[in-house]
Amino acid sequence: MIRSALAAALLIAAGSASAQPAEIGTTRADVFAQLPYWSGYWVSEDQAGTTITGLAPAVTNSTGATSLNFASIMALRGERAAWNDEGRARWADVRARSGGRKASGWGYPMMMNCATPLSFTITPEVTVITNAYNETRYIYTDGSPMPGEDDMWPTTWGTSVGHWEGNTLVIETRTVKNPSDFFHGAPPYSEEAVYRERITMDGDRLIMEMTVTDPVTLNAPYSATISYVRDQGFDRMIQVDWDNDRTGNDGTLNTIELEAVGN
Repeated sequence: MIRSALAAALLIAAGSASAQPAEIGTTRADVFAQLPYWSGYWVSEDQAGTTITGLAPAVTNSTGATSLNFASIMALRGERAAWNDEGRARWADVRARSGGRKASGWGYPMMMNCATPLSFTITPEVTVITNAYNETRYIYTDGSPMPGEDDMWPTTWGTSVGHWEGNTLVIETRTVKNPSDFFHGAPPYSEEAVYRERITMDGDRLIMEMTVTDPVTLNAPYSATISYVRDQGFDRMIQVDWDNDRTGNDGTLNTIELEAVGN
């Protein structure tokens, strides 16, 4: 009887073990089937049509450089944010030093509001957002919590965890290094800033709503909405570096410097 009971237990255990991989695979496949598919290469709608100059149509079509309103085409710069004294001091310092400064890339959050197209690779465990300048965000959606303070350190793109609410990707990002240290056009938030995003498909556009809270630089949360359209000039993601950056400054705007031509 003991042998029979043991054999039965082993058979049950073996059956459970053999069924487990199929159950996991089926569950993951079901989850995958419920996720959205954001195919194509997406660019901030206000930046669509930007040429090699790096200037959006809203810039090149303006009546003059002084009439350019960056707040309307790059909302994530935070020009309309409720900066406190520390924030205003940082903003003034960044703008005073930005003329002609070479760019290292876009960084976060500006990679989400620039002229460089983005691609979204969505899996049940992680969503990866990549642009053509090798800038990549990993949004972990496997249920893992935000790492504890001892396991966090400031980086250019921060640490992001997220979850799905239907077809909306909800993201929280923390420990972003002062964004303007990396890119001169970025807002000078502190490393204590918390970025919350909601990204969803609306018709043929992706809509991203971001709210930033930062006790160091802001008197109140700052919110902005960015819409993305598919970039018609991209049929594949080509990774490049910044060796072609020849950023100059005409006294008001950053421009493309002409390379010297030998006699």
